[in-house]
Amino acid sequence: MKKIKLLFTSMVLFACLSNIHAQDWPQYLGPNRNSTSPQKDILRTWPASGPEVLWTVNVGPGYGGPVIKDGKVYLLDRDDKTGDIMKCFDFNTGKELWKFSYDAPGSVMFPGSRSVPAVDDKYVWSCGHNGDLYCIDIKTHKPVWNKNIWTDFGGTQLPIWAITQCPLIYGDLVIVSSQAPGAGVVAYNKLTGKIVWKTPNLGNESYASPAVIKIDGNDHIVMVISSTNPFGHRELPQTKGRIVGLEPGTGKLLWDYNEWECHISVPSAVDAGNNKVLVAGGYENGVVMIKVEKKTDGSYGVKELFKHNDFGDHTKPPLLYNGYFYAQFSTNSKRDGLACMDMNGKVLWKTMRAPAFDKGSMILADGLILATDGRKSLYFIEPDTSGFKPLASAEVLNEGGLSGDDPMASRIGGAAQNWAPLALAGGRLLIRDQSRLICVRIAK
Repeated sequence: MKKIKLLFTSMVLFACLSNIHAQDWPQYLGPNRNSTSPQKDILRTWPASGPEVLWTVNVGPGYGGPVIKDGKVYLLDRDDKTGDIMKCFDFNTGKELWKFSYDAPGSVMFPGSRSVPAVDDKYVWSCGHNGDLYCIDIKTHKPVWNKNIWTDFGGTQLPIWAITQCPLIYGDLVIVSSQAPGAGVVAYNKLTGKIVWKTPNLGNESYASPAVIKIDGNDHIVMVISSTNPFGHRELPQTKGRIVGLEPGTGKLLWDYNEWECHISVPSAVDAGNNKVLVAGGYENGVVMIKVEKKTDGSYGVKELFKHNDFGDHTKPPLLYNGYFYAQFSTNSKRDGLACMDMNGKVLWKTMRAPAFDKGSMILADGLILATDGRKSLYFIEPDTSGFKPLASAEVLNEGGLSGDDPMASRIGGAAQNWAPLALAGGRLLIRDQSRLICVRIAK
């Protein structure tokens, strides 16, 4: 009888541990890189004081988000005067367990960190402000290898807002976009740093990271390239941007859409199902939907389904839920707030400034949208095509904490600039502002 009880207890414990690990948030946009979590039992209401804050830790300014793996949190922090700092925290307490730093000084408008690492059970990969791609052993806390995705391929002066790449781990590869003169997208062996394949330069600079999209049941690596920035690069020919599909194992160009008109592309492509790809932006064509079709000769063609500037997202890919898209569409010239769009491109509603949503982050979990508004508030929202339906909200983030003395950055970006991606695991949500990383309990 005791053996049966012991076996049952062990099975329950194993199931609980497996569930915790299954809910890890190991990369940009979560387990499947689509801003969706398997988390259940999300709280629908909060006390008047707001959700329970379990811990906070001080971090430097910036826009980079955390990842979570096996009870540990990894964040690429930054000090512009010295360089990048990989930090590891205990997920239960917020205690800093270790850190690894390297020299990479420099600053651009909107200073600080600007990417999300990727982690497995042995290593963490990150790409810093200056293009430094590191693989770090999470046991020894030492680098296994490092490359520079900018200078290694002939890059000199950094893009206007530096390098913003969230590494994609695909099988034995770590894939990033270089955008230097000698390379477009680059795939390295994730264990050795050896280049497995690279594409030629794909055009203008981009701040979007690679995505994986299913086309006819096969994975394509999809990269979004900006149109020419008419303000930052008046000296260059003004060309349109591109959305390209690549073969994961070889980097072979499979298809190419070259009518994208957004000169600051940040959001990755979204798999809209049925061979359709949605790409959103903020400057100045908000959204395009394309369909990739295989021809009789085995090649691929691209058909534009719709394109307009009535829906978009400046910094994150839209959420897809039950056939509808949700995004925060605010730029220098638009304040449309949270918006909902159907699969045919029809915009169903917008919050505008009531309430305002401006470059915040969003996650789908347990049939809810968990959203920051880019400023101070956290919202839990019921996705609904008839209108905005908030269930709970609270101010959990601080304004301020911005470094640098650039008045234009403050004027354009506002007083808060709390734009970092969220991370969710084990019923706890990680959020950051410009000076703190915060852990909030959001599930029963």
